[in-house]
Amino acid sequence: MKYHSEPLSDYRFLVTGGAGFIGSHLVEYLLNNGAKEVRVLDNLATGFLENINDFSGQRNFSFLNGSITNPAKCREACAGIDFVLHHAALGSVPRSIDDPVSTHLVNATGFLHMLIAARDAAVKRFIYASSSSVYGNNTDMAKKEERTGKALSPYAVTKALNEQYALVFSQVYGMVTVGLRYFNIFGPRQNPSGEYAAAIPLFIEGLLNKKPVYINGDGEQSRDFTFVSNAVQANMRAILAPAEKVNGEVFNIAAGNSISINKVFATLRDLIGSAQQPIYRAPRKGELRESLADISKAADMLGYKPEIFAEEGLKKTLGWFKR
Repeated sequence: MKYHSEPLSDYRFLVTGGAGFIGSHLVEYLLNNGAKEVRVLDNLATGFLENINDFSGQRNFSFLNGSITNPAKCREACAGIDFVLHHAALGSVPRSIDDPVSTHLVNATGFLHMLIAARDAAVKRFIYASSSSVYGNNTDMAKKEERTGKALSPYAVTKALNEQYALVFSQVYGMVTVGLRYFNIFGPRQNPSGEYAAAIPLFIEGLLNKKPVYINGDGEQSRDFTFVSNAVQANMRAILAPAEKVNGEVFNIAAGNSISINKVFATLRDLIGSAQQPIYRAPRKGELRESLADISKAADMLGYKPEIFAEEGLKKTLGWFKR
């Protein structure tokens, strides 16, 4: 699918976290659609070279191994760049509760390093990944951008801080910044391994390999699961939307409907043809009970329209894991 209306051949892009899950999909889209240059900055803490190995021989692709916690590496990465797509971060609410210092160092201090480097390099636009976690204890059924709540985790604090820093840099330094509040992005290349893996890849891995599958809480908590191609679309819309409309703004990026964890598990189990039952355990600290996005602002101002919803996305994701 094509999500842009003008040629990308005149532009140089930096994708931080480009060896990660969402970042590698952005890299793939940009390269497949003729970007002049696509540069990746990633320290491989949570990303994998195998996600970008297919691009390594292309003349318009380059990889920098480094961390956004290093200001010099951020400056090197931003040199000559037109658009920054900032996706480097330490994800996971539970990880941030276990290790708030590392989460802050990468997600907050690293974010500031990137803003400064992008400002000094005079990039045209700085697009960054925020998170639905900023809604915290907000109890509205459908979350709207202007109404957040009290943070429930250190991770949420860092993402809210990112939004404040980006707004200040747009107002004080004249940068064009756009934030994307992702709601539970899933799809191919999402890592099923490790203590902080997300639910969908964990479910698929367990069901395919007949290993125990755990659900935290009663499984009736709901999420606005969003297939990764919708996130790619949102980035492209944010890059090309008129600056006067989107500068300093933050947008919900989601499917606009929610599904319970139990329903996700049951759908995957039926697709695989398994009779396996999940094992329920205590709910995780800092997690929301319900998460549903109002995406009308992104639709109106970015022209964003999700094209792949949960069931189709689950089929595509399962197909990738089977391969």
